[in-house]
Amino acid sequence: MSEPFVVFGYGSLIFKPPPHVIAQVPGFLKGYVRRFAQKSHDHRGTPENPGRVVTLVHKEDWDKFSASVSYALPSDAFPDDDVVWGVAYTIDPAYEAEVRDYLDYREKDGYTMETLDIHGISPEGAETIIIYNAFCYVGRNGNPSFIGSEPLDSLAYTIWKTIGPSGPNKDYLFKLAESVRELSPDSYDSHLFALEEHVKKLEQEHSSHSNIRLESVPNGHA
Repeated sequence: MSEPFVVFGYGSLIFKPPPHVIAQVPGFLKGYVRRFAQKSHDHRGTPENPGRVVTLVHKEDWDKFSASVSYALPSDAFPDDDVVWGVAYTIDPAYEAEVRDYLDYREKDGYTMETLDIHGISPEGAETIIIYNAFCYVGRNGNPSFIGSEPLDSLAYTIWKTIGPSGPNKDYLFKLAESVRELSPDSYDSHLFALEEHVKKLEQEHSSHSNIRLESVPNGHA
């Protein structure tokens, strides 16, 4: 009997699961960071104005990459003990080939399938591996869509203003942050939540400026 097909979602798969799921469980990866380091030309942006979506990078590789970009260090000073929370989905074996094709197409913009161990929290509160060799789509730093580390303010502005066929880039960020919060009492992501705060601040500033402009026009008409 073959091993079940389990795929780990750490980005949009958390709030938009694959089809034919027969079981799912929250868990996390250790030794990796989740970063908005991947351009999105086909979902949350366009070829002319690509958005930003998350990918996984090994923590040691990310530290080396960030260290080579002097302006990135102050923007990426997040705790070393952060882990990447997501959801492990077990796919109905009868539809494995169909779901693989679906995911390959959905993650075609620079992502590669890898296998990783998924950790979880036992009822006693201890960390343990709950699934070995789950499949996961990773945007390796050599793929054409990998953009790497950007200053948080600049990254937030790109996400705030960009729109693609799947909708506004900011909606992707907000849904992801909300979904990660709901996974577990222990789920947290310093980078994700800091970025969410920056984009919401841009939203508030834009809303305030729009209200001021409307109030300056008689009867609110342009």
